[in-house]
Amino acid sequence: MNESTRERKHYMNVLVTWRIPDIGIRLLEEQFNVTVYQGNAPLNGSSLVQQLEGMDGVLAIFHNRFTREVIEQLTTVKVIANMAVGYDNIDVAAATEKGICVTNTPGVLTEATADLAWALLLAVTRRVVEGDQVMRQDRFEGWDPLYMLGAELYGKTIGIVGMGRIGTAVARRSKGWDMTILFTSRTPKPEVETALDARRVDFTTLLQESDIISVHTPLTEETYHLFDRQAFQTMKRTAYLINTARGPVVDEEALVEALKSGEIAGA
Repeated sequence: MNESTRERKHYMNVLVTWRIPDIGIRLLEEQFNVTVYQGNAPLNGSSLVQQLEGMDGVLAIFHNRFTREVIEQLTTVKVIANMAVGYDNIDVAAATEKGICVTNTPGVLTEATADLAWALLLAVTRRVVEGDQVMRQDRFEGWDPLYMLGAELYGKTIGIVGMGRIGTAVARRSKGWDMTILFTSRTPKPEVETALDARRVDFTTLLQESDIISVHTPLTEETYHLFDRQAFQTMKRTAYLINTARGPVVDEEALVEALKSGEIAGA
C-alpha cells in the first residue's frame, strides 16, 4: 500500500445494504469505513434514509428503492453503487440533481444470466421441473409415448428482446441448437447480425415468428408491461416466453390468462 493510499484509507463511510461475500467486504475495508446492514428485510423509505445518515457512499441491492423522496433527504451521500445491471430502483434524475453519482455493474452477470435463461428455457420446454416433481413425489406410473412430452428446440426460431450483452450471450448459446435468431434493439447491431447470422426485426414480427422469446430489455416507461394481452395474442400458440429481465416488463395477469387459455404454450 503506497502513501497516498494510506491517506485515503478510512476517509469515506460506506454502507452495504445487504450481506455480500466476505471477499467483497474485505476489498471495501481496504479503502473505507464499512458498515454492513444486518437486518432481514430490505432497507427502504425512512429506514433507508436513517441508515444512510453520515454515510458518504452506499453499495445497494436492487431491492433498495432510491425514490426522489429518499434521495432528497440524503445529506452526505455522494455515491450510490447499485449491485445490479439494471438501475430502475433508483431515480437517476433526482440523484443527478442532488449531485450524487450512480453506478451499476454491467458485464459482471452477463454469462450467468444467459446460463439462467437457457436453463429456464430447457426446463419449460422439456418439462424438467415437472418430471422432477413427479419422481420426488413418487407419482410416476410408468412410461407412455405421450407422457411428459416436451417441445423440441433444435432448429427453432428464437426471438431476443434487447440485444445487449446478455441478449447477445443468449444468442451465442442458441447457435448450438442451430436456431434462427431474431432480435429487437433500439440501435442497429451489424456486428451481431454478421457474427451470429441474426436478423433485426420489429417487435410485432418477432412476436409472430418466434418459437421462443427471451426477454433482456431494461425496465423503462416504454417497456413496462411490454408483454401485455395484445402481445400474447400475437404470439404463436406454440411459443414459450422466458423473462430474465425485470418482472414488470411482463403483465403477470395477462400472462396467467394467456397460459390458462392456451394462447401460448408456456413461460
